[in-house]
Amino acid sequence: MNQGAAGQAAESVWGGGIAPFATSWQKLMMWIFIVTDALLFAGLLVGYGVIRVANGSWPDQAEVFHMNFIALMTFTLITSSLFMASAVGGAQAGRKPHVTLYVWLTILGGLSFLGMQAYEWSTVIHEGARLTSNPWGIPQFGACFFIITGFHGMHVVTGVTILLVVAIRSALGRYSAEGVEIAGLYWHFVDLVWVFIFAFFYLI
Repeated sequence: MNQGAAGQAAESVWGGGIAPFATSWQKLMMWIFIVTDALLFAGLLVGYGVIRVANGSWPDQAEVFHMNFIALMTFTLITSSLFMASAVGGAQAGRKPHVTLYVWLTILGGLSFLGMQAYEWSTVIHEGARLTSNPWGIPQFGACFFIITGFHGMHVVTGVTILLVVAIRSALGRYSAEGVEIAGLYWHFVDLVWVFIFAFFYLI
């Protein structure tokens, strides 16, 4: 290939059009969303860290939360991510029953996580935690808990909704491997964010 042809080929890949950056526009948009949303979650966690340092003392998480239960929530979400990876692999190999099964297992993991989070919220609310007050001393503690975990929970609800669409399309044989992969990117992102929340909010 001469230099002119090579330049035209590079321009067709990098200059926009159907596949900017050698990927589909759908996948590119998902990556842009993930990066911007990751910055938003990072801002929330940094803000939480500033509030915690500014207040000096902070409630002991082990006394507020049932840490074994939180660990089970984390394990459930990570397991669902493994199921999603299996669904993506099945889609790329063209195995429709494999895709349908593992997408539904991922949905089950997401719904289980949401159910456990609802139970956690109800327990904390029953103990007196509110956005502006809580029985553990630092008023901002309740706000940090509800905002950070609630915002993540909204992402899990969105992910489950997307996966329901993928599961139905898979059952009808109308899925695409790339569509499953894009849904998997979002789900892996949601799982990864929870790992950071678990580490920085519940453990440290």
